[in-house]
Amino acid sequence: MIAKSTLREFWVRHSDCEEQLKCWYKEAHEAEWKKPRNIKKDYPSARFLNDNRVVFNIKGNNYRLVVVINYDYGIVWIRFIGTHAQHDKIDASTI
Repeated sequence: MIAKSTLREFWVRHSDCEEQLKCWYKEAHEAEWKKPRNIKKDYPSARFLNDNRVVFNIKGNNYRLVVVINYDYGIVWIRFIGTHAQHDKIDASTI
């Protein structure tokens, strides 16, 4: 997992999602995601984009988390965490 500090900085500012982000981090850190279907089993609402990008809904879709996954090496890069409105202003497929 790369950039846990990004999550930590976010939940300091948005404490209402701290537990959800900690839970997501723990689950993702322990997961063995080899293919998108492995993620979909645990996170049915996850959205898959080009270049192995995945968008997760956090806290009932109040927040969005965008990651890039290298399935071969099991590496997850946190690329963006923000409110739903902030997410709508970015291009999640290139961030």
